[in-house]
Amino acid sequence: MALRKPLIAAVEGYAVAGGLEMSLLADFRVASSSARFGVFCRRVGVPPLDGGTDYPKVIGLGRALDMILTGREVNAEEALSMGLTNRVVEKGKALEEAIKLAKLIASHPNQWMLVDRTSVYNSLSAPTLKDALDFEYSEGVSVIGESIQGALKFMN
Repeated sequence: MALRKPLIAAVEGYAVAGGLEMSLLADFRVASSSARFGVFCRRVGVPPLDGGTDYPKVIGLGRALDMILTGREVNAEEALSMGLTNRVVEKGKALEEAIKLAKLIASHPNQWMLVDRTSVYNSLSAPTLKDALDFEYSEGVSVIGESIQGALKFMN
């Protein structure tokens, strides 16, 4: 699923099987300290069918295989250390923190944020570094006017 704007997931409690896979669609995952992650469907012989193959892109091959093949539960702190979540907050505060994050992102120059996000995702599938840099450059040139406005605002 390709979204144009950033998507932020707030995780309270369990994000397992399809719920975990849905959270991986997000650019950011904010988890409460009570959050638990896992591929529990493995425990009953059901393979990941809705996004599990993307785990390595988020957490690396070894960690993805560990979660997928063992079906074990991962707590919020371990999820943070493996890159499965971006922030851990106290129980009951994930949505509040996700909204704060959204407001922070929205406070920055919008066109550049969209270009930066698109360039990062493009780099995952670019055949070479040169291809990724060429894409980044061509996208950046298209919104350079916003940079000039930002520089003038900073100087004043």
